[in-house]
Amino acid sequence: MKRFCIFFVVFIVVASINGCDGRIKLPQLITPQDDVVEPPPGDFETPFEMLSSDLSATFARGEEAFMKVFTIEEGLGPIFNQAGCVSCHPGNGRGMPDLSLIRFSMGHNLMLDMGGPQFQDKAVPGVPYETLPMGVDKSTRLPPPVFGMGLIENIPVETILSYADEDDADGDGISGRPHWVTAPDFVPTTEIGGGPGEQLGRFGRKTSVSSLVQQTATAFQQDMGITNSFLQEEPSDAGDTVPDPEVERSTVMDIVVFMRLLSPPPRGEITERVKRGDKIFNRIGCASCHVPTMRTGPSPIDALNAVDAHVYSDFLLHDMGEELADNRPDGNATGTEWRTPPLWGTRLVAEFLGGTPFFLHDGRATTLEGAIRAHGGEAQKAKEAFFNLSEVQQQAVIAFLESL
Repeated sequence: MKRFCIFFVVFIVVASINGCDGRIKLPQLITPQDDVVEPPPGDFETPFEMLSSDLSATFARGEEAFMKVFTIEEGLGPIFNQAGCVSCHPGNGRGMPDLSLIRFSMGHNLMLDMGGPQFQDKAVPGVPYETLPMGVDKSTRLPPPVFGMGLIENIPVETILSYADEDDADGDGISGRPHWVTAPDFVPTTEIGGGPGEQLGRFGRKTSVSSLVQQTATAFQQDMGITNSFLQEEPSDAGDTVPDPEVERSTVMDIVVFMRLLSPPPRGEITERVKRGDKIFNRIGCASCHVPTMRTGPSPIDALNAVDAHVYSDFLLHDMGEELADNRPDGNATGTEWRTPPLWGTRLVAEFLGGTPFFLHDGRATTLEGAIRAHGGEAQKAKEAFFNLSEVQQQAVIAFLESL
């Protein structure tokens, strides 16, 4: 029950932050009611099975840190988006439009001198609100789920590259390409995605992040205004009175391990209709980008070591057309390109978001049909093929997606 109630706690926290006058009020956690509906089978917060005692202990510490809601006295702000990791990622699943972040820039200029590249929409008392500069390229981003990150992290680079076809050599209209990025100096070379030279981007809506350490440390600093041993500079010149770093390296790494060890939820019931939908999904070309399975490489963690990860993604950039375009470059990704989002956990989205699912990078679609309809660019042919199916065939594909 505790895990499923996170969703309800999140909204209490968000409501307490967004007071009537827009100024922060200290968040208070209220005990959920006893009549909350039990969660559906499977969830987004279960660790892999058979972890060692040491890993289990680290997972527990990371979960506690992930669930923590920060106060001003602990360093929250001075400008920020949410007061804790869980506030953006209810139940460790994807967020909803009310929790979206706005990234902005001017072309490839991240506008660091004007608060970029992230717009923090909240401020502690006495600190001026950040304003979004006029005329900038901006992109609304729905918080992504954080389960299964360890599997994604451990897929070999060469496996992902094997699906790339930048020049569309096979003529199928799909030309996914990797996003090569430079890891920040603070990412240890021992971490996947760390070290000198180009690294393969795996995380983020446009695969602009190569490591879980970067993802976590940056979220602390940018989303919460919490400095840490990796990033000790406040996001605003206003500063605060709490000594930096406000969070130690060990806490950041505990959360990294927590996300690394979060298991994706199990598949739902595989009925005959689901099986038919699976075949159609592959036949009409959806699986060209939403690759069903990738095998992980060697890992000292048994649950991540040489296992099949049912990701339904190729982790490559694809031109998705004008309807989904945010027209904002992000590293080497263009304003029409997006990473293929993994589809695992789709069946539980509605249950963990109060009954309404939100899909696509900005949550604009509340049905799978709506999400498919917004596809364009490299996905245009597959979209047209879907809507040319009979109603029975279309519903078989939806049933398949809702089983993931």
